[in-house]
Amino acid sequence: MKRLLTLTPREEALTRLKKMLPDHAIATEMISTQQGLSRVLAEEVTAQHPLPQFARSTRDGYAVRAADTVGASESLPAYLHVVGELFMGKPPEIQIKPGEAALIHTGGALPHGADAVVMIERTQEASPQEIEVLKSVAAGENVIPVGEDVQTGDRVLQAGCRLRIQEIGGLMALGITEICVAKKPRAALISTGDELVPPETLPGINQVRDINSATIGALIETHGGIPLPQGIIHDDAEALYEKAAQALDRADMLIITAGSSISARDMTAAVIDRLGKPGVLVHGIPLKPGKPTILAVCNGKPVFGLPGNPVSALNTAQLFVVPIVWQLQGTKPKRAGYIRARLTENLPVSQGRELFATVSLEEREDGIWATPIFGESNLIFTLVRGEGIVHVPLGATGLPQGSEVEVTLL
Repeated sequence: MKRLLTLTPREEALTRLKKMLPDHAIATEMISTQQGLSRVLAEEVTAQHPLPQFARSTRDGYAVRAADTVGASESLPAYLHVVGELFMGKPPEIQIKPGEAALIHTGGALPHGADAVVMIERTQEASPQEIEVLKSVAAGENVIPVGEDVQTGDRVLQAGCRLRIQEIGGLMALGITEICVAKKPRAALISTGDELVPPETLPGINQVRDINSATIGALIETHGGIPLPQGIIHDDAEALYEKAAQALDRADMLIITAGSSISARDMTAAVIDRLGKPGVLVHGIPLKPGKPTILAVCNGKPVFGLPGNPVSALNTAQLFVVPIVWQLQGTKPKRAGYIRARLTENLPVSQGRELFATVSLEEREDGIWATPIFGESNLIFTLVRGEGIVHVPLGATGLPQGSEVEVTLL
């Protein structure tokens, strides 16, 4: 009798796998900060000096003592003696004394004795070395004080931070030109099946091109990993074991596509169990697409057996491989982009399955509408035509036409 899969709910399956793996970066390296975009910090960063390092003006105007402008107005201006100009890029050599002012430019350092800046629009020239101040200013007005952005000793970035453009800028502002980051996890990819041929080969009858190595490899690279394609292994358990053992030894994780269902030819689970302890943790998840997924840990490294159909393989890779790629770097996956939309037609769900349905999107006068793209999980262009994914949770009986849904953008 054909053995049935023992299904483990998706969240429980992922939790079981994550608990068996370290929650910190598995390896680190020093790189140039300039090359750090999208990399994950392995150590926290603290500020060695304040930002800004000097009090600076936020306006073009005059550096003054606020006390000298009290009560100033257009009808009763305050008169101040101009003692000079403050030049950008040079330390201020002027000291502001009572009744004095100095011309200052946006970003310029406030001179000793001054505590505010009067905008140039609020002044007028009374004589070559004297101005009228037409509006009073308070102490600190139009000035950024020392350390307003960052104080010395502040923890500015935590370990596990994924560096964006703004973090690169912040590090450079602090003079940090080298950083310790998580190494990119190396993911070995093996495709299995007698029917598979390389993409450059014209398939014959009952043959198909292997696209999983390319699509899953691109997905891994997008999320900070390094794909290591290992080619195609035909349906031979010993050949698969030898290749898988070699690949896992050289990589940080292993992904095998196809051979995860229960049939006479499907031997991936047995091969994975031979790669190391504890072996297979989960075999079968109530998903559509992606039911026969295998999750395993072999000698401390994550191993995945994904369905061979390309839509199923990509869906399960997004759900299980991507979170682990980020966990091996010491952080969590990036938050996906979402929009709200309404369904143009009914979205049925198989009983006992969690559905991830591909949809196209259309903007109409009454809002955004999502149209399900139905098709078998071996039809890659159902994903190519899609713009988002609608998730229907386990236990739901389907969604009727007109339902408002959350769409994960592709």
